[in-house]
Amino acid sequence: MPTKTTEEINQQARDAALAAVSAMSVQPTSLVKYESRGVVAIIGGDATVLAVAMKHGELKPHLIQEGKVSVSGVPSTRIRQRKISVEGYLGNFTINLAGVSPNKEESLDDSESIKADLVIDLSDAPLLDMPLKPPGYIACSTSGAKLQAAFDELSSLTGSFEKPKYFDYEPSICAHGRSGITSCTRCIDACPADAISSLAEMIEVESHLCQGGGACATVCPSGAIRYVYPTADDTLALLRRLLKVYREQGGDEAVIVFHAMESAIPETSAANLLPVTVEELASVGIEVWLSALAYGARSVLILDDGNIPYQVCKEIDQQLTTANEILAGIGYPSGVVQRVNRNLPVQSMMPLITPAKYAGAGGKRQTVFLAIDALYEQAFATMNKSLPQMTALSAGSPFGTAEINDKACTLCMSCVSACPGKALQSGQDVPQLRFIESNCLQCGLCTSTCPEDAISITPRLLFNRETRNRTTTLYEEDPFCCVSCGKPFASKSVISNMLAKLEGHWMFTDERSKQRLKMCDDCRVVDVIQDDDMMGKGIDRGRVTH
Repeated sequence: MPTKTTEEINQQARDAALAAVSAMSVQPTSLVKYESRGVVAIIGGDATVLAVAMKHGELKPHLIQEGKVSVSGVPSTRIRQRKISVEGYLGNFTINLAGVSPNKEESLDDSESIKADLVIDLSDAPLLDMPLKPPGYIACSTSGAKLQAAFDELSSLTGSFEKPKYFDYEPSICAHGRSGITSCTRCIDACPADAISSLAEMIEVESHLCQGGGACATVCPSGAIRYVYPTADDTLALLRRLLKVYREQGGDEAVIVFHAMESAIPETSAANLLPVTVEELASVGIEVWLSALAYGARSVLILDDGNIPYQVCKEIDQQLTTANEILAGIGYPSGVVQRVNRNLPVQSMMPLITPAKYAGAGGKRQTVFLAIDALYEQAFATMNKSLPQMTALSAGSPFGTAEINDKACTLCMSCVSACPGKALQSGQDVPQLRFIESNCLQCGLCTSTCPEDAISITPRLLFNRETRNRTTTLYEEDPFCCVSCGKPFASKSVISNMLAKLEGHWMFTDERSKQRLKMCDDCRVVDVIQDDDMMGKGIDRGRVTH
């Protein structure tokens, strides 16, 4: 019996591995519903366009045009040089026509809003320019074939529809903003569907606009916004099973290839390439890539079919930079995780390691640290050299440290209240600013909030788990004790600054009122009540009636 080649063994192992994961289920998610009656707003075009639309009996056209087109039984609206805009989604579009006064300001008197379920936009430049257009909106030319195809697609979008809700959001750990200051906007910048917007100190995701691109979850430093169809836990379980069965069946040099549903890898690809289908490429990020390597993959490829929006590619590449900097910092080859074209080039391979067995049952940061720790421990076990304790990272990384200028800091604790990751913490009963590096998101809210510009942040990664999770003291002062009861209640610099700023203030001209500034809250209240002059200041008692 002839000996099987490595390629044949790998092919057999891949078939067995793919069969083993084919029946794995994913956690269910809620559904987003659409209702469309087939009312289609036709923006631009002429009577010829209407004739094409009328061939589709499911559609109810509404013409919105610059010129006057009158067709019996078909509603129409003239734009008349008004400013036109579109918002909404399948079953709930609004076309706004805003009148413009001679001074170029909008005039409410000539404004009009039109409701529609569908939109076909024949403008020279599409009114909606985001890379992923809302469902039910099509921008196209008036040429015959494209126009016919557009109306064919719209005619299928009448009735009731459902799609999965792709995301989950936990505002309590969101780094978008605090105390009126906006800092992290990564998800907003990355979303190709313009489905995410700022809502004061949080974000808001319009689930009807979300099309599951996943870039928001990939770039989120805290894990506040998560991809849930499938969840990262489901994806990690699939990867762990896939690689385990492949190894058990004798497969060698496993390479994970993430690809979108419409971009399957070529059948002629090498047998050690294990395809993993995802809804969108950006739905898997650094915690999944590094976990695949920790589970035993020798390389991870992200198959770019050329249809990824620019801002999504930009964010994927930022994550790739961070991932490869971490791997290089440990001592692994560069380019082990890469975005590739359909030629699927493998630039470099990881050394053989003992596969990790952890499950992704925690949040994003817990999972990525599990992967990093597993890879670091394996490098320590397999490499005959000392390993670094830290590696520097590029700007944009979600890992790093913070430093304090002790000449400027007054321990006001503004940074503590602003920190979404709880990396900065107060010393409770003592004037201290404490720091846990593993919690730092490098979001910049602390630097934006600090009134003294006393804090700075630097991206890096500590490889030692205990050091990374340790609570350290960034800055501390001797406490200032209440001059009345002796209880410590503030730092000396806070009291000194307060006395300096209130020097000459009309309420603090006598010695007793100045001493009051050196008291704790309780003693200050008691002293105010006992001070007849203070109780009467600014009050004309003869005019007070009850």
